[in-house]
Amino acid sequence: MNRLVYLLPLLLVLGLGVLFVVQMEKLSEAGRLPSPLIGKMAPMLELKGLEPSPGFGPKDLADGQVKIINFWASWCTPCRAEHSLFARLKGRVALWSVNYKDKSGNALGFLDELGDPFEKIGVDFDGRAAIEWGVYGVPETYVVDGAGKIVWKHVGPLTPEAIRDDILPAVERARVNPR
Repeated sequence: MNRLVYLLPLLLVLGLGVLFVVQMEKLSEAGRLPSPLIGKMAPMLELKGLEPSPGFGPKDLADGQVKIINFWASWCTPCRAEHSLFARLKGRVALWSVNYKDKSGNALGFLDELGDPFEKIGVDFDGRAAIEWGVYGVPETYVVDGAGKIVWKHVGPLTPEAIRDDILPAVERARVNPR
């Protein structure tokens, strides 16, 4: 009977843990977590640029061009892992980014080391822009249509499969159906 008193809470915790993992896997299938911003205009923020790159704001987002926007940081290991994939996308679609809660020197060192595929890089020193965009954590990647509307969101590091199966199809749909 004594063992049952100790075993029951342990089994309950393990059961809840399994339930949590199963539910998170359902939500994060292919990096998709629900976002209330899908289909809505991107946040109306002016982001200063990470020198020498220009930043961007609402008018830039509604420039008629479909773009991929990636939130990243130099201290983020998954950001480092996905970074080479952006070099492969360069020239196929406009690539912009937001450097999240980072020191400029560290961010520039990251780009010097791994290459800079981004046309524009905004900075989010205090995390306020990430909150407005609904970022769960870096890395996160958005597809924004030419009118400045968010049409896709990928949570976590990109993979070649996510780019092929989710990101590029979202880009093409946004190009075909400009808002």
